[in-house]
Amino acid sequence: MVHSTPETWENHTLTFDHTFNAPRALVWEAWTQAEHLAEWWGPEYFTNPRCEVDMRPGAAIHIDMQGPDGVTYPMAGMVREVQEPERLVFVSSALNQAGEAMFEVLYTATFAADGDVTHLRLETRVLTVTPVAAQYLPGMEAGWTQSLQKLDRFLNGRNTSSRASAI
Repeated sequence: MVHSTPETWENHTLTFDHTFNAPRALVWEAWTQAEHLAEWWGPEYFTNPRCEVDMRPGAAIHIDMQGPDGVTYPMAGMVREVQEPERLVFVSSALNQAGEAMFEVLYTATFAADGDVTHLRLETRVLTVTPVAAQYLPGMEAGWTQSLQKLDRFLNGRNTSSRASAI
């Protein structure tokens, strides 16, 4: 059995490359508008009863993910950089029930247009950890993989609606 410690997670990185069959403007909108972000953020079967984002540098992010078992996982963060519609950089911290950060992650999302297709690169880097972080961080890869799959489904529905209304 491998025991994770804060030292093994600090500066841990994951990179996700995903291609969406949707124009970059639509993908950007899904990342930057709270009502859209709430639809896909988090692993399968999770919802976001609280999703407050203001995608301007220095602005706060607050998202409460709720698991299928009813447990709420709060997160808070801050937007660091916005280069619409190409790049979004933000940090977030998973919070314990007392509202204290368990770990902090830096996210850099880049959006490359290729006609009506968008290539997303999401780079994550764990910045700080506490001892309890080791129980949550191993699920980060699966969680983001599922989130991007949910985003894909969300965009496919929006892209179809957009095309139908344009006809």
